[in-house]
Amino acid sequence: MENIVLIGMPGCGKSTLGVLLAKALGMAFVDTDVVLQAQHGKKLQQMIEESGIDAFLAREEACVASLACDHTVIATGGSVVYGKKAMLHLHEGGTVVYIRLPYEVISRRLSNLATRGVTLRPGQTLFDLYQERVPLYENEADLFFDAEDASLEETAQQLAERLRVSGGERNAR
Repeated sequence: MENIVLIGMPGCGKSTLGVLLAKALGMAFVDTDVVLQAQHGKKLQQMIEESGIDAFLAREEACVASLACDHTVIATGGSVVYGKKAMLHLHEGGTVVYIRLPYEVISRRLSNLATRGVTLRPGQTLFDLYQERVPLYENEADLFFDAEDASLEETAQQLAERLRVSGGERNAR
C-alpha cells in the first residue's frame, strides 16, 4: 500500500488517528507539523508570530513537498491544502483522506487557538477559516471519512478497513 495522507481542519484528529491507523495497517507514521518544527527549531505558533502567515505557509509547503516517505501514514497540518506543490507531491505518493468533522465539533476541540499554530489572519474567525478550507479539503480528497461517531480506536479500525476494501482507490480529479 502506498502512503495514506490525512488532511482536515486542526482538531479533527489527524495526528492521533494517524498513529492508530499506522499501527492498524502496519505502516510508518509521520506528522508534518513535527517535521516542520524540527527543521526550524521552533513551535508552529512561534514561526507564525515571528515570520507571518505567508512565510509560514511557504515553509510548510517546502517541508511537505520534500518529504520522502513510502508505506507511511502522513498527518498533515491543517493549512497544507494552501500549498499546491505540497499537495501535488502528496497525491503522487499516496491516497489523500479528508477527515471530516462538523464545525461544532472542531470548535469544541480547539480551545487553544492562540498557542496551537493555526493560521488565522487578523479578524478571521475559526468559522471563517472552516468555511474557507472545507472546499479546499473536498477538492483535494481522494477519500472522505466522517470521524464523528466513534472512539479514536474504532475510527482508526473503520478507516483501515475502508482503505483495505477500496485498495486506496482515488476519486476522479
